[in-house]
Amino acid sequence: MHAREEQGENRRLNSWKEIASFFGRDERTVKRWEKQRGLPIHRVPGGEKGGVFVFTDELSDWLETRGEPAAVAADNNVIAEVPTADTGTRQATTPSEANLEPDVAADPPHPATVARIIGGVVVVLFLASLTYKLQTRNGTTSAGKLEVGTADSRGRAANREAEEFYLQGRYYWNRRTPDDLNRAVDYFTQAIVRDPNYAQAYAGLADCYNLLREYTAMPDKEAYPRALAAATKAVELDDKLADAHASLGFISFYWTWDAATAEHEFQRALDLDPSNVSAHHWYATTLSLAGREEEALVEIEKARKLDPNSTSILADKGLLLFNAGRKELAVDLLKKMEATEPEFASPHRYLADIYFQTAEYPHYLAESRKAAQLMHDQQALAITASAEKGFAENGARGMLQALQAMRENFYSEDRESPYNLAVTYALLGDRQKALQFLQAAYDGHDGRFLSMATDRTLIGLHSEPLYQALLARTGFRTVS
Repeated sequence: MHAREEQGENRRLNSWKEIASFFGRDERTVKRWEKQRGLPIHRVPGGEKGGVFVFTDELSDWLETRGEPAAVAADNNVIAEVPTADTGTRQATTPSEANLEPDVAADPPHPATVARIIGGVVVVLFLASLTYKLQTRNGTTSAGKLEVGTADSRGRAANREAEEFYLQGRYYWNRRTPDDLNRAVDYFTQAIVRDPNYAQAYAGLADCYNLLREYTAMPDKEAYPRALAAATKAVELDDKLADAHASLGFISFYWTWDAATAEHEFQRALDLDPSNVSAHHWYATTLSLAGREEEALVEIEKARKLDPNSTSILADKGLLLFNAGRKELAVDLLKKMEATEPEFASPHRYLADIYFQTAEYPHYLAESRKAAQLMHDQQALAITASAEKGFAENGARGMLQALQAMRENFYSEDRESPYNLAVTYALLGDRQKALQFLQAAYDGHDGRFLSMATDRTLIGLHSEPLYQALLARTGFRTVS
């Protein structure tokens, strides 16, 4: 029954308790709705602290205008909730605190909802991560060597509600926007709440964290350990799940810097499922960074044929074409993507990188600004604004000096990549500073360091012994 029909005439509700009663929820929930969903609440002028009121018609109208009736179970007037936390604080809640209802028809979480994992899941993932780290220390990093847990999901049917949440998660994960990736985390988490032994949901969670550090401002040191723990748990539950091995391949390359294990995991995934799109896609990007450009293009084309509608695969193909020395094809592809997918950040990011490496700085600045806006990255916007001012005042050198100053400032606050400073100093002609920060990028396990073999801004350092020594540690080949 609709809330308006159930409550009768328009009435004034004079406390949080009455408002909560109107919805059949607790006071904590409706207070959160006011902050996160715009629940219309009025404060009593001159009244006591916390004095509130609202009319029942306003609450009913709020349900309709915000599309909330879709989240209300028609039979019992219950609004499905997902675990929530303040933006930027990804703290866990227990299942009882989350107040979850089995309503698979619920609307997607509000865009402000940030990725969280409930307490029980966090414990499981932490233990899985610890197991993996211990194995790594003992030289057994391949997920294929992990023992399958007692809750093996092979051949088992997933909980119907868990499967529905999982499918919703995959839908939003494929959209690749910051808000959609956070929504996907919530859906995968809900799937795990309903079926703690659902391996695919853990793999989906790992895939989300693998991408959140790329499409949002989430730092690697926060995203990758979560991804590693979730992927490891997925493999423990089902060693024959290709998605889980593909995720471990991604993490092994980009986080633990273990190219051999990454290749093993990608091959394991493709042996299990030769049509696994993510395995072909991510294997291609790692091959490109390792200097195996032609192999990379073969793999990315396999992924593209398997999923011709994927914008992320097509954008990555553009970057791989550039790494293989085919700049015109790369730029043409990415510019066409910008025209058809203007809100997709990757083409802008990749074009910014290409233009920076080829010293086409006006284009670099325009693409950097757009990418930062799409990713809601205020630090990147501040750096771009300073670079724009420097370029306007003193051309390319003014821009590089402005970049150096801003990046040094953020680096002093542990908020900037030392690799970015290495690149900046290399272009300014200060080899010693460039090598110093390149060493810092290696020592600090900076993810950008893996780009050193393909980064044309560092060509001036190729003859330096330290550059050669660092390159040897990666096992990569430099571009010509």
